[in-house]
Amino acid sequence: MEFSHKSVLLWECIDALNIRPNGIYLDGTLGGGGHSLEICRRLTNGRLIGVDRDEVALEAAKKRLSRHARKVTLVHDNFENIALILDALNLDKIDGMLFDLGVSSPQLDDGSRGFSYMADAPLDMRMDQTAPLTAEIVLNTYSEKELARIISLYGEEKWAVRIAKFIVAARPLHTTMDLVRVIDAAVPAAERRKVSHPARRTFQAIRIEVNSELSLLEPALRDAVSCLKPGGRLVVITFHSLEDRIVKQTFYNL
Repeated sequence: MEFSHKSVLLWECIDALNIRPNGIYLDGTLGGGGHSLEICRRLTNGRLIGVDRDEVALEAAKKRLSRHARKVTLVHDNFENIALILDALNLDKIDGMLFDLGVSSPQLDDGSRGFSYMADAPLDMRMDQTAPLTAEIVLNTYSEKELARIISLYGEEKWAVRIAKFIVAARPLHTTMDLVRVIDAAVPAAERRKVSHPARRTFQAIRIEVNSELSLLEPALRDAVSCLKPGGRLVVITFHSLEDRIVKQTFYNL
């Protein structure tokens, strides 16, 4: 599937970064390269470092940024390793960074990757497909108590305990539709009619666990701030309340 993605809050992010033509900027969640393309257009002798743990996204961004190749360095990694990434590039402090958190629409649209509850696929959900932990491992090996905790905390799902019990009873689960059927059975019919899809919150929770999206966020933000030059800027886009709380609390405590 082609990795095509409309950049969220594009112009707001570009304005907030206050790009210097000779500056060095890092896009820690490169995706399809939409934000990075606009950064590159504003650079003369500057540099853009594009980081993503999804190799499909990196390849798509490489094509999109090809006209600016001399300004661009692409890195297959997670932005949690920001300090190590910059050190490997012989950089200490840079002028700005952008983090667009969460899953991207191309990842959701590619049913084969297991992010979507609308398509039948292996229970994968890895953003980095070289990583060892998959949704199938989480669902088939975590304890009922731990599954309930994850679904409650990361999915804010009030039926988490019941869903976890049904998951354990239905093991082994291998596909997204296996999981959808379990959730449908666990969530009462009257409750299912109240929500857009009863599996949405649980899928979000398992995806967050597989990719360590929240547990790594606070230390990554702290490292990012420490790697900025005086006057440098960090722009963060969040999509749900869990991310938003962590970002705000981290910056409040700096």
